Amino acid sequence: MNKAKRPENAPADHPQVPRGKTGVLIANLGTPDDYSYWPMRRYLNEFLSDKRVIDYPAWKWQPLLQLIILTKRPFSSGKAYESIWDKTRDESPLMTITRNQAEKVSSEMQTRFGDQVMVDFCMRYGNPSTKSKLREMVAAGCERILFFPLYPQYAGATTATANDEFFRALMNEKWQPAARTVPAYSSHPVYIDALAASVEAAYANLDKRPDLLVVSYHGMPQRYLLEGDPYHCQCQKTTRLLKERLGWESTELTTTFQSQFGPEEWLKPYTVDEVARLAREDGKKNIAVIAPAFSSDCIETLEEINEEIKESFEDAGGEGFTYIPCLNDSAGHIHALSEIISENLCGWVE
Repeated sequence: MNKAKRPENAPADHPQVPRGKTGVLIANLGTPDDYSYWPMRRYLNEFLSDKRVIDYPAWKWQPLLQLIILTKRPFSSGKAYESIWDKTRDESPLMTITRNQAEKVSSEMQTRFGDQVMVDFCMRYGNPSTKSKLREMVAAGCERILFFPLYPQYAGATTATANDEFFRALMNEKWQPAARTVPAYSSHPVYIDALAASVEAAYANLDKRPDLLVVSYHGMPQRYLLEGDPYHCQCQKTTRLLKERLGWESTELTTTFQSQFGPEEWLKPYTVDEVARLAREDGKKNIAVIAPAFSSDCIETLEEINEEIKESFEDAGGEGFTYIPCLNDSAGHIHALSEIISENLCGWVE
């Protein structure tokens, strides 16, 4: 319970007031409001105009984006979103899952800390916006806010841009709350445990053990790695720790990268090409794919992996393709997130 008490150093006759709350704001990438042209265009414009995502000079990039890419891409992206859209709730799976994560983490925080902690979620792009949710938390009496980007591996185009938006939102507050951000948790034992448990559960339900586990991460331009972004190294470490936690040999899993965009060379091997090569050249006819960089299933997993990448594998002669879902709102993931949050709340809550 968020008990009222007399403020510190206040006179003895000062009335008791409720203690200030601590907010936990979890952040995911985002989702369009709808898969039709204009909502898709607004969403893609916000996403692809982010200098953390596409760092070309505006004079060079914006004409190409506004006059060519955004006239065509909303149609193709909209079709992809439509294939996974939840027509009953009228929202994308990412929205549903992130809301469920926030609700379950909130319940866990209530169990651990009572009414001291308020939990909500926001999106870096689209709605609900970071700015609107920060404002709600401040209005609700949150004097401290822990901001948690749901990206296990740090990247400038994910963790950093989410933090950027959080700090921009703080600039609008006359009385800013104290703020902390949760660092990347790519090697945290509770995350690795949850990841390994999801692989073990998926394999236990298969009639035939896959020849190989393809550990597919979202890609980024190779140049970003050379400029100091630690994402590639953290991805490789996650795969290694997953292998060790499972007790597997190195030959039982491999790391790949997906979702390349534009003319630059991206981190390799590309998942879509590598799964075809595995089937065609290495004789790996039965594979499983997992995507540890995503905390929630989304367009890159449900449509890209489970449709495009699966098709590439089968066209090359592959026979058995298993997609292992993201951790989503599973009990193991909620426990992991709650442990990480609790560690980062030290000194703020009792």
